[in-house]
Formats: sequence, C-alpha cells, structure tokens
Amino acid sequence: MCGIFGYFGPQNNAAQMALEGLKNLEYRGYDSWGIACKIGNHLEVERHVGKISDAKALKPDITQHPNHIAIGHSRWATHGGVTEKNAHPHLSQDNKVAIVHNGIIENYAELREELKGFGYKFRSETDTETVAHLIEYFMDHGNHSFVDSFSMALKRLEGRYALLAIHRDEKTLIAARKGSPLIVGIGALDNEYFIGSDVPAFLEHTNRVMYLDDNQMVVIKKAGATFSDTRTDEKVERRVVELTLNIEKAEKGSYSHFMLKEIMEQKNTLSLAINQDPALIQKMAKAIKNAYGTFMIGCGTAGKVAQTGEYLFSRIAKKHINFTFGSEFAYHKEFLTDRSLLICISQSGETADTLEAIEVARDKGVKIASIVNVESSTMARVSDIVLPIKAGPEKAVASTKATTSQLAILTLLAYATAGKLAEGEQLLVATAGKINDMLNPRYEDHIRALADKIMHVESMYIIGRGLNYPIALEAAIKLQEVSYIHAEGFAGGELKHGPIALISEGTPCIAIVANDETRADILSNAMEIKSRGGHIIGVSPENSEIFDDWIRVPDAGNASPIVNIIPIQILAYHLGVLRQNNPDMPRNLAKSVTVK
Repeated sequence: MCGIFGYFGPQNNAAQMALEGLKNLEYRGYDSWGIACKIGNHLEVERHVGKISDAKALKPDITQHPNHIAIGHSRWATHGGVTEKNAHPHLSQDNKVAIVHNGIIENYAELREELKGFGYKFRSETDTETVAHLIEYFMDHGNHSFVDSFSMALKRLEGRYALLAIHRDEKTLIAARKGSPLIVGIGALDNEYFIGSDVPAFLEHTNRVMYLDDNQMVVIKKAGATFSDTRTDEKVERRVVELTLNIEKAEKGSYSHFMLKEIMEQKNTLSLAINQDPALIQKMAKAIKNAYGTFMIGCGTAGKVAQTGEYLFSRIAKKHINFTFGSEFAYHKEFLTDRSLLICISQSGETADTLEAIEVARDKGVKIASIVNVESSTMARVSDIVLPIKAGPEKAVASTKATTSQLAILTLLAYATAGKLAEGEQLLVATAGKINDMLNPRYEDHIRALADKIMHVESMYIIGRGLNYPIALEAAIKLQEVSYIHAEGFAGGELKHGPIALISEGTPCIAIVANDETRADILSNAMEIKSRGGHIIGVSPENSEIFDDWIRVPDAGNASPIVNIIPIQILAYHLGVLRQNNPDMPRNLAKSVTVK
C-alpha cells in the first residue's frame, strides 16, 4: 500500500528525484513520507507526517550536497500510528543502515523480542525497524558484509515485503520482494538505476524496466545490477522490457482531480476494453466451458465486479460461476481440483488477498486466468490466461474507469461462452456510444445539483435486483470511499427482512431500475421505502412517479450494470468535493492493497 522509490546513478540530486518520484506514487500511500540519501560517509534522513504533495523542497542539509544514492517512502500506516517516528525510512541502531518497506512482517514481534534480548532499542512501533536492526545484527555478529547480512535477514522474515536498503559506508542499493511489487528501471545514463513500487515513480526518466519476481533480490553497485534468488542465493537472469505507457495519461491535465478525469475517460475506455483479440476471448471462454467448477474472485470494487459476473454468466451463458471475495477464497479450497478454473479480477494486479488465493489454487493444480489493468503485474505474470482491460493508469483510489472496463470484459466473456461473441461486441459498442453521449457538462451539472441537495445527510441506501444488485453494493462503496457518508447497498427484496427499519423521513435511497424483468419488483421496493418517508433517487432509463429525483441512464440491456454505476461515480465525486474531502485520496485508503 506504500510508495517506494530508489535511485542509484551519476546524477547528484538523488534525494530530490526521490521526492518527485514519491509524489508520482502518492496514490499508494499518503499518511507520511520520508527520504534517506548517502552524502559522503553519512546517511541524511528527512521524515514528515502529511501528504508528500505538500512538500516543496527538502532540507538544506540534503539539497546543498551532491547525493547519488537515495531511497524514499510514502506511507499508508499498518503498524503504529501516523507519527514522524513511525514514518520511513527507518535506521539501524548504529545509524549505518536505512531501510524502506512495503508489506507486513508477520513475525516482527518475535524478532523484536529476540533483538531486544541482544540489547537493541526500538525508536518506532513499526515492523519495519526490526529489519534494519536485524541487518545490523548480522553485520556485527560474524563480520558479514552488508549484502550478505541483508540476505540473511530476509531468510528470517515471514510475511510479505518490498524492501530497499542503503548503507552509509557503501555505494550500494539493495532491493528485495516477496508478495509486494518492485520494478527496476534502467536509466538513460551509464550505470543509472531506478526502483519503484509502481512504474509511474520513474516513468518520466525511463520506460526500460526489469521485474523483480517473488523471492528475488537485486544488488546495485557501480559494476551494475545483480539479481539472485533469496532462498538459494543463486544468480537469476532478468530481461529488459520496454514499456509503452504514456506519462501524459497519468497526469490530471485540466481536471481538478484524477477521479473526475478518469470518470470522463469512460467515453473511450469501454471501447479499448472490448477491442480484444477474439482468439484470446475464445480461449478464456473455452476454459470456462471446460472447467469443472469456475470460481471468480476479487476484492473491494473488483469483488463487486466479480459478483456481477456471476449474474452475467447465469443470464447470458446459462453457466454457473462461483463468486467469492479474494480474502474468503481459501475457505473454499476443498472444492478445488485440477479441473477447476480461477478467474481473478484486479485493477493493480498486486492485491495481496487475491494473490494469496492464487497460491491456494495453484497448490491444487487449478488453472489461473486474470482480468487486470496492469499487464506487467504479479497477477498477470503468474496467470495462464490474461485479459488486459486497457483502461490506462488509474490514480484515484476509488476505481471508476477500470470498473466499467472489467464489467465490459465479463459481459464479452459471457457472450463468448454462450457462443454469441459477435452479439456481445455489438451490445458493448452500442453501449460505449451511449456513454459518450451521456457524459456531457449538462449531465454532470444535474448530478452536482443533486449532490448539493443531499450533501449533509448522515446515511443513504442503494437498492438493486438481478444484474444490478452487485452494482448497488458497488455504489455504496463509491459513496463510502469518497463522501464518507454512511452508505449501504441491499437486494431490493431483502428490505422488508430488516433494513427497512433504517428508513426515516427524508432518508435518501437510490433505486437502480433497469428495463428488464426486475423493473416492477424494484419499483415496488422503492415504493415501500417512499411510503416510510424515504427520498427516492431513481437511476433508470425512464422516469417514474415514485422518484423524487431522477438520473437518466441509457437503456443498455445486459450492459445495464456499466451505465448504471457511472452516475453514482459522479455523485460520489461531487459529494466528496462539496464535503471538502479529497476525492483522489480518501482517508485510511490506498490504491493498491498489497497487505492482507
């Protein structure tokens, strides 16, 4: 969940480059930040609580001296509160080693007590500081080198990590990963390297990268970069990959926030998503048809997309798909065989719970397919089949364009599984055109006015049925994430079994009403709420006398989940802005959830 940046090379402003790189990664962590750089035979460290985007410059003790090696970190707190002492980088007790870390060291408490027994004193509440002291311990006991001590420390760690370390007396940068992403960038200058937890960290400098896989480390010295397996210490060869990402696509341009930009990009991203190689779509459809049990998983918003997929395949392909959240998948492992198929949905492709689900499935011989936005992600690299959603960089924490692209891919797959790929393509092309017409300034103004009307409410509810029941759940996530209003989604038919007790005079309730077999029933459910004083906001192709406010959406048939979530994305955005929240960086959340 944290942003990591490292630089090694001939340029003499490594710390400043780390600052700018972390700003590019702020969507990954923004509770606090810090940078460590090597100046002569001294480590200079600067740490702050707050958003790195607010930082204008580093302290003079850093900027007034040339520095060629630096590491930096923007934090999303897991162990210990949001304080300067808990911010990274963390130092060893002798102040010779600086380390930054993403992930969780699961056995840190045990290691901490062991190190305390050797006289080590801890300055923070974090699990990360344990690693810095452990490296120092191995250097002091046995006269091991910095590199060997780093490697020995890794062998004591349990959990997931992406780690960078530097030493005050050595011109060396070391990195390792297990379960959290790290990418090595090859600079344009001789012997120049960048390391980031995501490519945007250094994309302005280079698009040539080498990927660290799980249980691998890299040692960067003046002689170059050496990769090895952390379990066996054997050398590993890594190939250089040239990326085609465009840095401009990861910038806000004229928009006030990334979230609004990414909502509006849905005019184009749906068309990109459905522009797939038909052979690849048919390959995954064949895998679904041949599987003896297909499971579809995701976490958070991707989980709601996967749940929608369960309905899409039932409705379109007459095929049973088993949905579960990635974090719950392991509890279904007894159903798995080597004839099962696991379809994983993720924007980042680095979601920890989903990656752990893949490990469980692979142990059972299950075939893995993934639907991801980041084709170079861990999830994509460990999958047997990969369908890229092609949405481009999505930097706002609340997913928008990736969500609708994922829904489009699942719709296309359902039609392909039914032997009706051309019909699915036609539906989605038509839907993309309708979305292009829908996303105009007048439409946004209408939703902004509605947001102004309800911005002070404490709670709101969303109901849906059939294909749009999971969309009601996703709508609640969007409203929670961005507006901080208490929001809950329900199946319309479940209201009378408990939740209707929550309705009081003026309580806003969004009714998602599609032109399908659920229309009459969901309108009846909305009337039940209205009769108890609820304020009904209809999201529907047609108005109804039941609605107190109406947000019009196109009639998109089986693609209704795609068009129905978009106005609620816009509503969540404007509620967040009106309530003076930052819609790009909701409190307590980060874009890529790389910890369990």
